[in-house]
Amino acid sequence: MSNHPPEASPAPIFDTINAYQRTAALKAAIELDLFTAIGEGRETAQTLSERCNTSERGMRIICDYMVVIGFLTKRGQHYGLTPDSAMFLDRRSPGYMGSATEFLLSPMVTDGFKDVAAAVRRGGTVLPEDGSLAPEHPMWVKFARAMAPMMSLPARLMAELVDKEANQKLKVLDIAAGHGLFGIAFAQRNPKAEIIAVDWPNVLEVAKENARKAVGSRYSTISGSGFEVDYGSDFDIALLTNFLHHFDVTTCEKLLKKVHAALAKDGRAVTLEFVPNEDRVSPPGPAAFSMMMLGGTPAGDAYTFSELDRMFGNAGFSHSELHPLPPTLEQLIISRK
Repeated sequence: MSNHPPEASPAPIFDTINAYQRTAALKAAIELDLFTAIGEGRETAQTLSERCNTSERGMRIICDYMVVIGFLTKRGQHYGLTPDSAMFLDRRSPGYMGSATEFLLSPMVTDGFKDVAAAVRRGGTVLPEDGSLAPEHPMWVKFARAMAPMMSLPARLMAELVDKEANQKLKVLDIAAGHGLFGIAFAQRNPKAEIIAVDWPNVLEVAKENARKAVGSRYSTISGSGFEVDYGSDFDIALLTNFLHHFDVTTCEKLLKKVHAALAKDGRAVTLEFVPNEDRVSPPGPAAFSMMMLGGTPAGDAYTFSELDRMFGNAGFSHSELHPLPPTLEQLIISRK
């Protein structure tokens, strides 16, 4: 009589062990412009191999594999895009996010996962110089350029939710602005919005480049660490987009006290984060983000709303509200002074 339950299967173990092949194959499909080629109407291995300059055999195998893992459909010998790949992987789509692989799969990120056991033992990254948090780390320039297309949709959704009327004068502080798209979205939506962006000087060059194309003179910058520079005062909105998760609670609260002091009397802090449920294992995307922080930062985490609410309360904010931001995996926390 077996001691193993009848539903036990080794398949999930092998699927996970071989998951690097999914990553590598998707990266290759994006590099080859496979999804764009199918969107243009090329649907067979032969026509796709001609368009993408590959062998027909190689194209057939990668297309079949994309079907297996859910990024393509297949009828007979004809391949098609799924709704997800049409929206996010066809280069012609406004939601295209294929460039994200240039950052997310760069050695600057993946090296932190070469020895996860060591990171677990330590409780944080084993990368030198505190990993991604080293001052003026070049990875953030790469991030700013590679992730901008992926952030255009959440930036627009955020601005629509926070500044519904878009007809009042607005002074916006964009902390760790990166590519600048979040602040730029407010300026594009509201002609009376003025944006002040804070980041390392090398990263701000990317933000200024994007702002020049979009909003011109209503965009200014402050170079340096968000923990050290003087923000100024009387801001209506302070943006904290994908920033707090890099730090421990004490460090977050230190920053939030500084943000609180920079806001006008009725000002709001607007935070974009991966927010897991209180069980910390659902939903999968936000819950799994803690592993990204374990591999890449000394003490960062994906914080639950109760944890974030407590941080903002300890920093002096009166109350915080959680707002979903579909179809993104992230949520908005709007905290009032």
